[in-house]
Amino acid sequence: MKHLLFFFALLVCCFFSSALSAQVSESKPLSPFEQTLIAAEKSLPEAQFKKDGDTLKRLLADDYSQVSIDGKLRNREEIIGMMTEFTLKQFRQYDFKVLPVSDDVAIVTYDAIMEVALDDEEFQIPRYQHLSSVWVKQGDQWRLRFQQATGAQ
Repeated sequence: MKHLLFFFALLVCCFFSSALSAQVSESKPLSPFEQTLIAAEKSLPEAQFKKDGDTLKRLLADDYSQVSIDGKLRNREEIIGMMTEFTLKQFRQYDFKVLPVSDDVAIVTYDAIMEVALDDEEFQIPRYQHLSSVWVKQGDQWRLRFQQATGAQ
């Protein structure tokens, strides 16, 4: 029985490994939908680099909320206000995935490498993070409604 379970586990691993490598090797060009959402996601750290509160106000939905890397739930005003508490020194985003939920809602996930200078040296922000964002289309503009950051190895 143990040999059968081991064989089954090995078979499952091989299946997922081959499916993943097929997915990587068959990368297709991004659709306009995906390009738009990835561009919107990339504009967030650009606004933080510049400490551009107006751009953040335009990008964040009025009812925006974020589960920050420290596990705290924060709202739009808190996030915009926190721009003055830290300086974003590096923020490199990669491995974007866009999951359309509907024509007006999408989930964007990606990994990031970041370096932050904080006034409070006791609080450490993980350098490697995985982020998940929910974007909603309001009128003709995509706005960020929810985001969660998770520390990664």
